[in-house]
Amino acid sequence: MNFVFEMSYRIAQHKLFSNFIIAVILFAGILVGVQTYSSLVDAFGPLIVALDWLVLGIFTVEAVIKILANGRKPWRYFLDPWNAFDFAIVAACLMEPILPIDAVFLPALRLARILRVLKLVTAVSDLQVLVGALLKSVPSMGYIGVLLLLLFYIYAVMGVFLYGDNDPIHFGSLQIAMLSLFRVVTLEDWTDVMYINMYGCDQYGYDGNENLCIDPSASMIGAPFFFISFVLIGTMIVLNLFIGVIMNSMDEMRTEQKIEEVSKRREKDRMTISDDIFLIYEQMKEIKNQLDMVQFRINKMVIEEEKELK
Repeated sequence: MNFVFEMSYRIAQHKLFSNFIIAVILFAGILVGVQTYSSLVDAFGPLIVALDWLVLGIFTVEAVIKILANGRKPWRYFLDPWNAFDFAIVAACLMEPILPIDAVFLPALRLARILRVLKLVTAVSDLQVLVGALLKSVPSMGYIGVLLLLLFYIYAVMGVFLYGDNDPIHFGSLQIAMLSLFRVVTLEDWTDVMYINMYGCDQYGYDGNENLCIDPSASMIGAPFFFISFVLIGTMIVLNLFIGVIMNSMDEMRTEQKIEEVSKRREKDRMTISDDIFLIYEQMKEIKNQLDMVQFRINKMVIEEEKELK
């Protein structure tokens, strides 16, 4: 049994195995895309079904190998969230033909097939860092979201009071104003909204909607200040805070990943803390020997220079 555990561990850690699983994940994604074409399904239905079961079988074997790689502590496989995610996807795909599910819920369960593409995240460490950084930044992003919501609310109320009569399409009510400001903060033709309120709805932007332009009024100074200030605060400052939080979380995730890699190497090599201390001691001895050699050479050069001066 120990031989099986050892072989499973070596296979699970081998780079060829990881690359093979990545290739199968990419193939599974293509296979799911092919199934969206009814003509291809009609022409190659049995082959597609066979390939689908082959992919599912490979993923099942992968999960078994990784579980056996934990030796006599198989539950450690589920302590890793990525492994638990993989296992949930494989289990959902295996249960699809077994469970007596009503036809209404069957398509929802079949969506688990497309989730197999997300296994690519668990197979590529850099993608794990990225997704982990996004999840880690959610609490901080929540506070930034509250700040952005307050900004939207304040500007939306101001927009309704200032431009509701001139531009009812974009500022006719509070909820419409907030939706219009979302368009502005994403920089999607935001200048058109500004020009309507700069020149008045009777001069710009209401072609074909003249019946809505019942109280036109131009704001040549106020409208540019309103919209430019909102873009500067909302887009240039607040939204960049999201990027800053994510970048900080990515640095933290990379640090955690390095610590985990060191821990795995220690476990693989059966190293203890005393072993680490001994290695550090040996490295320090080597450094000391090199420094002594440098010092000896320096002293020798000094002596030779003194002889030349004499």
